[in-house]
Amino acid sequence: MGNIGPLEIGIVLVIALLVFGPKKLPELGHGLGKGMREFKDGVTGDGNDRTGRPAVEAGSSAEVVAAPSVDTASKPSHPPVVDGNG
Repeated sequence: MGNIGPLEIGIVLVIALLVFGPKKLPELGHGLGKGMREFKDGVTGDGNDRTGRPAVEAGSSAEVVAAPSVDTASKPSHPPVVDGNG
Protein backbone atom coordinates (compact mmCIF):
# COMPACT_ATOMS: atom_id res chain seq x y z
CA MET A 1 0.00 0.00 0.00
CA GLY A 2 1.25 3.50 -0.76
CA ASN A 3 2.70 2.69 -4.17
CA ILE A 4 1.20 4.44 -7.16
CA GLY A 5 0.96 2.10 -10.13
CA PRO A 6 -0.11 2.53 -13.73
CA LEU A 7 -3.74 1.73 -12.88
CA GLU A 8 -3.96 4.56 -10.34
CA ILE A 9 -2.28 7.02 -12.73
CA GLY A 10 -4.72 6.02 -15.48
CA ILE A 11 -7.71 6.54 -13.18
CA VAL A 12 -6.47 10.00 -12.19
CA LEU A 13 -5.93 10.95 -15.86
CA VAL A 14 -9.42 9.77 -16.84
CA ILE A 15 -10.98 11.76 -13.99
CA ALA A 16 -8.94 14.85 -14.96
CA LEU A 17 -10.09 14.45 -18.57
CA LEU A 18 -13.72 14.25 -17.48
CA VAL A 19 -13.44 17.25 -15.15
CA PHE A 20 -11.41 19.64 -17.33
CA GLY A 21 -12.19 18.44 -20.84
CA PRO A 22 -9.90 17.65 -23.75
CA LYS A 23 -9.23 21.29 -24.68
CA LYS A 24 -8.20 22.51 -21.23
CA LEU A 25 -6.06 19.52 -20.21
CA PRO A 26 -2.99 20.35 -22.41
CA GLU A 27 -3.04 23.95 -21.11
CA LEU A 28 -3.06 22.68 -17.54
CA GLY A 29 -0.17 20.32 -18.26
CA HIS A 30 1.83 23.13 -19.85
CA GLY A 31 1.20 25.41 -16.87
CA LEU A 32 2.09 22.67 -14.40
CA GLY A 33 5.34 21.90 -16.24
CA LYS A 34 6.28 25.58 -16.38
CA GLY A 35 5.57 26.02 -12.68
CA MET A 36 7.62 22.96 -11.75
CA ARG A 37 10.51 24.18 -13.92
CA GLU A 38 10.46 27.64 -12.32
CA PHE A 39 10.32 26.08 -8.85
CA LYS A 40 13.29 23.82 -9.62
CA ASP A 41 15.28 26.75 -11.01
CA GLY A 42 14.47 28.80 -7.93
CA VAL A 43 15.47 26.03 -5.52
CA THR A 44 18.69 25.07 -7.30
CA GLY A 45 19.67 28.69 -7.97
CA ASP A 46 19.99 28.15 -11.69
CA GLY A 47 20.41 31.66 -13.10
CA ASN A 48 19.81 30.82 -16.77
CA ASP A 49 16.48 31.22 -18.43
CA ARG A 50 15.29 28.89 -21.20
CA THR A 51 17.14 30.84 -23.89
CA GLY A 52 20.51 30.16 -22.29
CA ARG A 53 21.15 33.78 -21.38
CA PRO A 54 22.23 34.42 -17.79
CA ALA A 55 19.73 36.18 -15.59
CA VAL A 56 20.47 39.74 -14.44
CA GLU A 57 21.75 39.73 -10.89
CA ALA A 58 21.40 42.50 -8.33
CA GLY A 59 24.39 44.82 -8.37
CA SER A 60 25.35 44.03 -11.95
CA SER A 61 26.04 46.60 -14.64
CA ALA A 62 22.41 46.59 -15.78
CA GLU A 63 20.65 49.92 -15.64
CA VAL A 64 18.43 50.32 -12.60
CA VAL A 65 15.45 52.62 -12.95
CA ALA A 66 14.08 54.10 -9.74
CA ALA A 67 10.36 54.46 -9.20
CA PRO A 68 9.08 58.05 -9.09
CA SER A 69 8.85 59.44 -5.60
CA VAL A 70 5.49 60.44 -4.20
CA ASP A 71 5.18 63.53 -2.03
CA THR A 72 2.87 62.47 0.78
CA ALA A 73 3.57 65.46 3.02
CA SER A 74 1.35 67.81 1.00
CA LYS A 75 -1.63 65.44 0.92
CA PRO A 76 -3.59 64.32 3.98
CA SER A 77 -3.56 60.59 4.50
CA HIS A 78 -7.33 60.55 5.00
CA PRO A 79 -10.23 62.86 4.19
CA PRO A 80 -11.34 65.32 6.88
CA VAL A 81 -13.98 64.09 9.28
CA VAL A 82 -17.26 65.96 9.01
CA ASP A 83 -19.67 65.74 11.91
CA GLY A 84 -23.32 66.66 11.64
CA ASN A 85 -23.20 69.46 14.26
CA GLY A 86 -22.36 72.03 11.82
